[in-house]
Amino acid sequence: MFVENLEETLNLGKKLSNKLNPQSIVLLQGPIGAGKTSFVKGIAEGLSISEDITSPTFALSHHYNSGRIPLIHLDLYRLENISIAKEVFFSEEEEAIQRQAIVVIEWPELIEPIIYDFWKIEISYAKNYGRHYEIRDPKNLLTFS
Repeated sequence: MFVENLEETLNLGKKLSNKLNPQSIVLLQGPIGAGKTSFVKGIAEGLSISEDITSPTFALSHHYNSGRIPLIHLDLYRLENISIAKEVFFSEEEEAIQRQAIVVIEWPELIEPIIYDFWKIEISYAKNYGRHYEIRDPKNLLTFS
């Protein structure tokens, strides 16, 4: 799916939020500046979350509780050690189970092999401008692209 601007990115995130359930896991992959956090903002808007959504690059995770489903937003960009990445993920996954939250993970490459049921969103730069989104559901069927 081609997305031209921020408004369309937010709307795509909102659209996906309607397909997510408590304990859904969303993996976001794409280069720096591709719009991963903006996409998470759209998901949060679709969940009626009122807090400001910011990148958790330095904090590793942010928790948002004000919406119809809580949201846990992880960013594993700074982690190079797979053991630490797994530890962070398992801790946040346990929290998500307890709180019936959705987990969205930016830079999930280190932990993707240990997750079995997830949405996968791959974002790439389009040739001249905008972004291309490829979205797959947990059954690995192409949902929309």
